[in-house]
Amino acid sequence: MASDSGKGNGFFETIKTVVYALLIAGIFRTLFFQPFWIPSGSMKDTLLIGDFLFVNKMAYGYSYASCPSVYLPAIGIDIDAEDICGFLDGDNTRILGGEPQRGDVVVFRHPVSGRDFIKRLIGLPGETVQVKGGVLFINGTPVQVEPAGNFEETAEPQGPQGMRPRCANGPVGDGGICIKERFTETLPNGVSHDILNIGTQGSDDTPVYTVPAGQYFFMGDNRDNSSDSRIPAITGGVGFVPYENIVGRADRIMFSSAGRSMLYFWTWRADRFFKGVH
Repeated sequence: MASDSGKGNGFFETIKTVVYALLIAGIFRTLFFQPFWIPSGSMKDTLLIGDFLFVNKMAYGYSYASCPSVYLPAIGIDIDAEDICGFLDGDNTRILGGEPQRGDVVVFRHPVSGRDFIKRLIGLPGETVQVKGGVLFINGTPVQVEPAGNFEETAEPQGPQGMRPRCANGPVGDGGICIKERFTETLPNGVSHDILNIGTQGSDDTPVYTVPAGQYFFMGDNRDNSSDSRIPAITGGVGFVPYENIVGRADRIMFSSAGRSMLYFWTWRADRFFKGVH
């Protein structure tokens, strides 16, 4: 018969194993890759609601934003990166820092709320950015835009939050085809990617923004359904994003599910598994 001390030793060994596993996972997430679920449609059709990817933290080096945040409101957990690494915040520098490139799809901490956002890097420090008639201008020059057909999806609640897509072909009932115009945009450094258009709205014509030193300008690919640098952070947008707020680069989709849960295997998008992000 096992002794009580043997049972006690087994219990403490289990606790040690769990603690070591959590430490290793925390170090891995802090230094190398951070998991990220796509919660909204602001990056369609590059990223869809329900895409799961790992964010490459090594791409741009490390700052306070590299520390993990854990936000689980359902059980009252809200641990922010500043709670752990706030002592590194404020100098807008990075350790082993690398420069983000225009066109990169980047995860960053919102300058006001601190929540993780994912958008495409459009404007670099010192540049001017403007949108006129839905066309992006960088340093006063329009980028190249070519028609690329339509993007179609089913009009239905999407993802765990049950978000409904906006459609260029007007309100569409459940099960109908939701259509958006699709264009291929080519940035000054030659990076090409799809953008979507829903209709004419205020964000299609903006003032000229001058990106401050040490900060960046981000936009969503789903241009008419994206809260991004076109709107100041204090009024519900993103505004300019400091260098130190960058978490990492999105390189590859690992898994994708169109359903409300990843357990709904019949909603998995197998054609998006291990797909590169461009």
